[in-house]
Amino acid sequence: MESKTHPKLRSGFTTGAAAAAAAKAAVIRLLENRTPDSVGIRFLTGDRTAIAIHDCAGLSSKTAVCRVIKDAGDDPDVTHKAIIGAKVSLREKSVVQITITGGQGVGRVTRPGLEVPPGEPAINTGPRKMIEEAVAQVLTRNRVACGVEVEVFVPEGEAIAAKTLNARLGILGGISILGTTGIVRPMSHDAYIATIRSALSVARASGNRQAILTTGRRSERFAQGHWPELDESAFIQIGDFFKMSLEGVSAHGFAGATLAVFFAKALKMAHKIPHTHAAKSALTLDRLAAWTAGITGSESLAEKVRHANTARHAFDLLRVDHPAVIARVGREMTTAAREFAGTIVNIRSVIFDYAGNIAFDSERTR
Repeated sequence: MESKTHPKLRSGFTTGAAAAAAAKAAVIRLLENRTPDSVGIRFLTGDRTAIAIHDCAGLSSKTAVCRVIKDAGDDPDVTHKAIIGAKVSLREKSVVQITITGGQGVGRVTRPGLEVPPGEPAINTGPRKMIEEAVAQVLTRNRVACGVEVEVFVPEGEAIAAKTLNARLGILGGISILGTTGIVRPMSHDAYIATIRSALSVARASGNRQAILTTGRRSERFAQGHWPELDESAFIQIGDFFKMSLEGVSAHGFAGATLAVFFAKALKMAHKIPHTHAAKSALTLDRLAAWTAGITGSESLAEKVRHANTARHAFDLLRVDHPAVIARVGREMTTAAREFAGTIVNIRSVIFDYAGNIAFDSERTR
């Protein structure tokens, strides 16, 4: 599939779409006594595609197992090329009743705040709808009304989950079967945004009134060292999604949020840049140089800052002798964050040096 948003890039399909295809193939095997090379799947957008079937086996006259290799297109994630399978069993019933469960490698939800309640397999609403529709289509075509049990499994799911934030979200034992539409669109960031929203929901449902927002594992590790008394769920990696994350903090009813970041991200946040990825927001040091000149009175230092190789280089020029410039960046970052979050959320801003020490804290520097 060619991506509609990026025409030169190839879209893929989600784990949910893969599970739906595997389930449909298994029902075809049982009711039509054949193994399809591929099956047609309708995404929740209304678009359709054919998904190749990796293998299929009949275990009995009532049970079959089929597997699909998940293809994320040109935006591969940790589940790209993973085997997603469905074991389908037909049950004697006079009406169509489709039951979906999770088997090997599918995580189980243990915390509140997610789309799926605690105790249930981590198979979201979108994938469930796609599986139900795919199975029902084959039943209708064959004029069969019966019970159908679909067990979704991912042989390497537990190992794959170790590379994700599932454990932080309270999803244990495997991956989540995800997909809002069934389509993976290259460069859409949909998966990361969904993870941030889920993390905020879990944090709030776990009783946290404060969210600690970091931009990656390193800044998160430093933040956890400074606030060890907080539950792990309070720490949320927002990547480059500055504005969206703060809007989420407000929407989920947090009383406050602490931004705990390194200087380069802080500087972009101080510029009120909603998305701080390098490809989307070229870093300019001109404003930092102007702040430097205004605060220190040194044009020569300001020129050094303006022509610094990186934001980290500029930080090194200012850190020891001119903390007031670092503080200006911190205050501007705080102002921008308040605009994005709204007045009901208390914002605290912390800038780490590159050893994890606090170079600026809005609660200590006024």
